[in-house]
Amino acid sequence: MSFDKEMKQLYRDILGNYIQTQDEQVLYQGQKLSRKSLENEISPEDIVSIHKEVIEEIYSDIPEKVLHSLDFLLEVMISYGLALREHQTLKSKQRELRSEIEVAANVQQNLLGTNIPDNVDTLEIGAVSVPAKQMNGDYFHFVDEDNGGVSIAIADVIGKGIPAAMCMSMIKYAMDSLPDSRKNPSYVLENLNNIVERNVDPSMFITMFYGTYHPANNLFTYASAGHEPGFYYEASTDTFHDLEARGLVLGVDRHVKYSQYEKELHKDDMIILLTDGVTECRTEAGFLERLDIIKLIRKYMHLTPQEIVEAVFKELEKLQEFQLRDDFTLIILKKAV
Repeated sequence: MSFDKEMKQLYRDILGNYIQTQDEQVLYQGQKLSRKSLENEISPEDIVSIHKEVIEEIYSDIPEKVLHSLDFLLEVMISYGLALREHQTLKSKQRELRSEIEVAANVQQNLLGTNIPDNVDTLEIGAVSVPAKQMNGDYFHFVDEDNGGVSIAIADVIGKGIPAAMCMSMIKYAMDSLPDSRKNPSYVLENLNNIVERNVDPSMFITMFYGTYHPANNLFTYASAGHEPGFYYEASTDTFHDLEARGLVLGVDRHVKYSQYEKELHKDDMIILLTDGVTECRTEAGFLERLDIIKLIRKYMHLTPQEIVEAVFKELEKLQEFQLRDDFTLIILKKAV
């Protein structure tokens, strides 16, 4: 939109007045005119063009070189105006995208939210999961079993943002649809692997760990689909061991079979599950070693599992100067009696 006659006359009056007086109050009138021009979507090049016209009307003998300089300024403002409009368009799209991501993050939180079970008398549980950005590429979920036990799923999408959140939603509802009689860890992963392979883009993979605690015999059975190995703490010997389990990541081969493993838990034994956002925590000195994670857990072992995971997270967050580079999930299951 360009200047109309009324705006042009207003600009002429204000400019002429300022040339005569150099009054700051007149400058303020110019500022208000600038805001009005913005409201009317008048471009910077239109303002320069009208400025040149008005100057020529006020001073008929203005030097030609000055007019040439205004022509040059006009060309500069044309490019500037195009860049400004493009920038404003991008900012508007960015605001829309940010709003959509915020809505998606809230939907993800509602869809994938899980409660830490408090009805397993022989097991204490602590969990913390913090996204590096708005959308969480990590996922964990607890399932109360009919026998008084509990199952735990922890997964990590190789890929972030809204596509990762959609994958996690699919995983969650696929698990909910499994028959109760067939929810042993190896079957869960084989079923989910088949779903992921058929429905997820080949560029995206999902690592996952699924385990079930059986209070009747104090066994923890589990299987892994390429997920970050956790730890098993044996209280009787005060030692940590890697919770090894072999298995291909979900989505590569629909026919793959997953092995199932088990650990017998005794009083004060712990199962520590995590994602690579914990083990690949980067500091100024480089990546943390798994031994560093163990040292942190040892530091807080006198606390409850929930207090341990929160304390470890705060320490690692501080080491990264409160800028998480990857989604962070840490879960501890502790045999209480």
